[in-house]
Amino acid sequence: MNLHSLKPANGSTHAERRIGRGPGSGLGGTSTRGHKGAKARSGYKRKIGFEGGQMPLQRRVPKFGFKNINHKEYSVVNLSDLQSLVEANSYAKIGIAELRAAGLVKGKDILVKVLGNGELKAKIDVEANAFSKSAEEAIKAAGGNVTII
Repeated sequence: MNLHSLKPANGSTHAERRIGRGPGSGLGGTSTRGHKGAKARSGYKRKIGFEGGQMPLQRRVPKFGFKNINHKEYSVVNLSDLQSLVEANSYAKIGIAELRAAGLVKGKDILVKVLGNGELKAKIDVEANAFSKSAEEAIKAAGGNVTII
């Protein structure tokens, strides 16, 4: 082994091409950027979503719909659910805490609305954020009270 025969191990070095260092390098002149156009200029930066002048996807796809910022999301409880809850636990008063404990309402800050589906036979006081007219009438007909929170 002599000093003149030393060379790095295979794969340990990479040939790095120095672009724009004159005609002798073979990569001078336009420095691999081609002739003219935005990409040949300094400071070129492609805009996000740019498709070469073609109408971009985010402008081609139709926009539709409306999101109401004042929309309230209600968790729905039916009269049949209240009746089964009373039969299982014999409550005299049902509020959101009881509904949450029974698993009828999930989540912390969810509004509860009672709907009139089913039949209510028990006399109970119900507390909720909203009631349908039929649910309110059915609860009062059974001898209970309705309280809007």
